[in-house]
Amino acid sequence: MTSAWRPRPRWRRCTEVVRRVCSSALIETRGVAPVRIVPGGCDTFAVSGLRERKKQATRAALADAALRLCVAHGLDGVTVEQVAHDAGVSLRTFFNYFSSKEEAVVAGDVATATAFVRAFAERPAGEPVLDALRRALVEVVPEHVDPGKVAQLRALRGTPALLPHQIAAFAARERELTAAVAERVGLDPGTDPYPALLAATVMATLRVVVGRWLDSADPPRLVDLIDALVHRLRTGFAEP
Repeated sequence: MTSAWRPRPRWRRCTEVVRRVCSSALIETRGVAPVRIVPGGCDTFAVSGLRERKKQATRAALADAALRLCVAHGLDGVTVEQVAHDAGVSLRTFFNYFSSKEEAVVAGDVATATAFVRAFAERPAGEPVLDALRRALVEVVPEHVDPGKVAQLRALRGTPALLPHQIAAFAARERELTAAVAERVGLDPGTDPYPALLAATVMATLRVVVGRWLDSADPPRLVDLIDALVHRLRTGFAEP
């Protein structure tokens, strides 16, 4: 039985995050190049970078609130109003970032997949596809999997209502990865199935890596799991 939700003081965690970001002379965020604010001389790029970091802070606060509340009270026991209140933003702001609480809950998985596709696309052009895959996974997955959220994620993994949102999010990233693979190997995905087939396999690999790690009572190193699964991709799916 889930406990009744009780509102807590609106301490505006999201606003405090943004305020700390704005007061810093050097703004840094994971996976994004630093932007230096020059006193008295903010250019368009710096202002744009600051605005993007405010958006990232708000999105992260909403995603964290949704995950925490849904773990504590069950998905059906939480409303988007409660998520917005917990994150310290208005209901309108919530819907500027997410269409539903379910989408907010899976935002962490989406962020990991998005970062992976970006890292893969940015690998050197001459690097073999599977080498680029492994390096992108090693670069992104350990950094984006927060051990403190493992129990929360495991508790919600079996919630049926989340599955369509997870599938939709990964399908969008799969299309982006198809385009990145096609560019790397010089094939037209409209006539050659290789880019789409590899992209689908790669996204499945990413789900398996994270899923096996989350479900393991004694999880191995993520790098070891990545190496094992990429090795399986190299050798194909014939019987071992």
